[in-house]
Amino acid sequence: MKRAIAAMAACLAFAAHGGIADDAVLKAREALATGNRAAMARALEAARGQVLEPWVEYWSLRQRLDEAQPSELEAFLALNEGSFVAERLRADWLAWLAAHEGWEIFDRELPRLAQPDRELECHRLAREEAGAIDQARLLWSSAIELPASCDPVAARLVAAGAIGGEELRQRLRRLLETRRIAAAGRLAALLPAREAPDPKVLRAIGANPGQYLRRHRAGAGARREREYVLFALQRLAAGEPRAAATVFEARKGRMSAEDRAYVYGQLGWQAALRHLPEALAWYKAAGDVEMGDEQLAWRARAALRASRWRALRVAIAAMPEALAAQPAWIYWLGRAQLALGRRAEAQALFERIAGQPHFYGNLADEELGRPIVVPPRAAAPTGEELEAAAATPGIAGALALFRLGLRIEAVGEWNWSLRGRGDRFLLAAAELARRNAVFDRAVNTADRTQVEHDYGLRYLAPFRESVRAQMASLDLDDAWVYGLMRQESRFVMNARSSSGARGLMQLMPSTAKWVARKIGLKDFSLDQTEDLGVNVMLGTNYLRMVLDGLDQHPVLASAAYNAGPGRARRWRDVRPIEGAVYAETIPITETREYVKKVMSNSLYYDALFNGRPRSLKERLGWIPAAAGDGVQ
Repeated sequence: MKRAIAAMAACLAFAAHGGIADDAVLKAREALATGNRAAMARALEAARGQVLEPWVEYWSLRQRLDEAQPSELEAFLALNEGSFVAERLRADWLAWLAAHEGWEIFDRELPRLAQPDRELECHRLAREEAGAIDQARLLWSSAIELPASCDPVAARLVAAGAIGGEELRQRLRRLLETRRIAAAGRLAALLPAREAPDPKVLRAIGANPGQYLRRHRAGAGARREREYVLFALQRLAAGEPRAAATVFEARKGRMSAEDRAYVYGQLGWQAALRHLPEALAWYKAAGDVEMGDEQLAWRARAALRASRWRALRVAIAAMPEALAAQPAWIYWLGRAQLALGRRAEAQALFERIAGQPHFYGNLADEELGRPIVVPPRAAAPTGEELEAAAATPGIAGALALFRLGLRIEAVGEWNWSLRGRGDRFLLAAAELARRNAVFDRAVNTADRTQVEHDYGLRYLAPFRESVRAQMASLDLDDAWVYGLMRQESRFVMNARSSSGARGLMQLMPSTAKWVARKIGLKDFSLDQTEDLGVNVMLGTNYLRMVLDGLDQHPVLASAAYNAGPGRARRWRDVRPIEGAVYAETIPITETREYVKKVMSNSLYYDALFNGRPRSLKERLGWIPAAAGDGVQ
């Protein structure tokens, strides 16, 4: 109760920008980064009694894990039990204990951690006997790459016969296909010595596969040498599949049928990524060779791109159950069945995802003749519900952290506080976030509701009055632009991506400068990209330019905004294709998902702005055949 009262007071103070020892918190965060323990101690004293005191104390204890007494750590964990900072400290402590082999305390504390990561689980499993093999097998299957702490667990599985040599080799190939050579080297140590690839040789092949193949012309041979050759051909295919195919053709007669099938599968995958017509033939030549999920998905995309509906149906049937159950493949299997005259089967598939608020749920609704509708708006949060959310320590703490610019900590605190919450709490928290201009949390929190929804929060449209005139002056569809902004930044004004994109519309510095010159913006500096008006002016002008250079097509323009106009143009086909097919066959995963989300977002913004949205199929349209001109 004491912490709840303090949290409510702090939340009210947040709105007034006062009442929190801001300087102490910021100095504590700086002291953590610099390792200054004296400064940390001073900051902790200054933060006593404030809503962010647990954070400062957590940073202090984290900094002193090497000297803090277990009783001191246990006292903090008991006082803050169930909080995000307690979870963070316990995880940090467990990692320190594992590194220093403090297994007695480790074994006591690990069950109290709500979300143990794989590294900690592997430390436990490496030392357990009873039941550990079954648990270890599940963990082994959970990811292609596991942390180094899992190596002893994998060794136990091999020794127990729970993992065989063929499974190890298949995983080794998956790791090498994704250039995780260090992880592949660790895994190779589990193979018999005569088969285990040398990490140095793998690195050399990765750097120059052609040179390796020129020096090693034999095709058959010991297992290790065969795997070297396969890796080299795989790397060549990843660079230029047609050139790799020429090299492969010259030596495939000396290779086993199994190895030839593997290379054909790699050629098919890389050709599909480049939309080459050879892709399906190469995939067919691979037969039933084992493939990873991405490789299988691109087999389906190659068939989709070529309008080979039977081949698409076969490709989806070859997928593991979890992959085939993804909405994309449920929808496209439905389309394949429809194209092949199996209407009842198609409708049953569309029904499985109809009504779901995403790209393929929207398309399934349209296939079934159902309009896209915004669910009835839930009752607004009451004063009591808002007060209860504001009094939640994690919510109050997160809002305080947001105000101080500590976004990473704030997002973690906020999301932790939403675990297990019902729709009414989520709606109240989303409204609190909106009122405090933390728009990304408002959107993401409203997006979590299961029964009661507020699409006005889920598809928030801040600054609309400010930016409407700018969109109108450029004849831009405001529903599409808001759909794009929602995906770009979730309306975080000072958002910066890892690639350097800035502001509401996530402008790259070079793009911002280029557009500023084009529109005659005088004395422009990059700092201005965090100004609402300037960012929207530059972003919308760039969108207009991209649209004008890409057939006025929003799907192409969305792809261009994320990946560049040149790529968006290259991804077109030699013939017109559906917008949905173009979107699903974009080679870059981030851009593929981005375009689908932007177009689905625009549907809901259209409904909120105009009452009845245009059809998603109408918005997606058809992508014209590739031409020789346009925006570069």
